[in-house]
Amino acid sequence: MKLNKEWTSFLDTKINSNEFLVLSKHIEDLYNKKIIFPQYENIFRAFNLLTPDKVKVVIIGQDPYHGLNQANGLAFSVCDACKIPPSLHNIFKELVEDIGCKYPKNGNLSRWSEQGVLLINAILTVEKSKANSHKDIGWENFTDSVIEKLSSTYSNCIFVLWGGQAHKKSFLIDETKHLIVKSPHPSPLSAYRGFFGSRPFSKINEYLDLHNIKKIDWSLD
Repeated sequence: MKLNKEWTSFLDTKINSNEFLVLSKHIEDLYNKKIIFPQYENIFRAFNLLTPDKVKVVIIGQDPYHGLNQANGLAFSVCDACKIPPSLHNIFKELVEDIGCKYPKNGNLSRWSEQGVLLINAILTVEKSKANSHKDIGWENFTDSVIEKLSSTYSNCIFVLWGGQAHKKSFLIDETKHLIVKSPHPSPLSAYRGFFGSRPFSKINEYLDLHNIKKIDWSLD
């Protein structure tokens, strides 16, 4: 598990805490004993594709996909050759409806990251075939501190909270400085309760444009 130097400096107090050192050792042990996703070197990939000062948008998922060759270290994203999962399919349906782009050819969201979209899960690892298996081992404390530090340090970021678990992160964000975009989760169980039609992508770009920040090119084709 390795963070780039910019994030290491930004999160210095947290990653040098005894709590995080214990978590790191526990994660390393789990990877040595079981099949864990994403690949060990991709645990912090969402962070390492950009630096803290380049973050424009934070999209918060729950935990990585737990199927073989799915998780690639970015929330909601999958490897190029992987079948697009149901929640991501619904995200893409809303994307097409919202901004009028073509439906993406694959589920790799790296292009969003490279433009300043931090795609993080609240929990950064998962055991194969066991969704939410790494709940309450320490990741939530770490990712909460990331959200809180971004909120307190910068201004005019957009925090995208999809679903009940993500909504609980609202208290970490200073709404006088940032925009929260909130809706039901894009999963097939809840997408029709208000995710479809919520137009998150155009809302984000309208806010960025209002604050003279370069908009995100959401198209992936």
